[in-house]
Amino acid sequence: MIYTPLLFFFALYAYAALALGLPAAVGGAYVLASAACFALYARDKAAARRGDRRTPERHLLLLGLAGGWPGGLLAQQWLRHKTVKRPFRQGFWLTVGLNLAGFCWLARALAPA
Repeated sequence: MIYTPLLFFFALYAYAALALGLPAAVGGAYVLASAACFALYARDKAAARRGDRRTPERHLLLLGLAGGWPGGLLAQQWLRHKTVKRPFRQGFWLTVGLNLAGFCWLARALAPA
């Protein structure tokens, strides 16, 4: 199921927030980045339909790496956008893995001693 990574991340975030005392601002940053990423995917999908200038894939991937990947994943599924091109999908999942590694590092770094 495609939503499994989201459920895993929400569980990981809940653990970091409740057990490690991760600041709520980190969750807020993920929500904002995800909303921005979803909007960027939607804008790119609309541009593709109109034949207008597209959003570079590296922008989508960088915003996902910066924490917007949950919104990017939802946009891919709900908008049916960027789901076929294999190199993009591989890059997307690489950025998800890197972001999760960074999240784990940040959660440990911000945890009280």
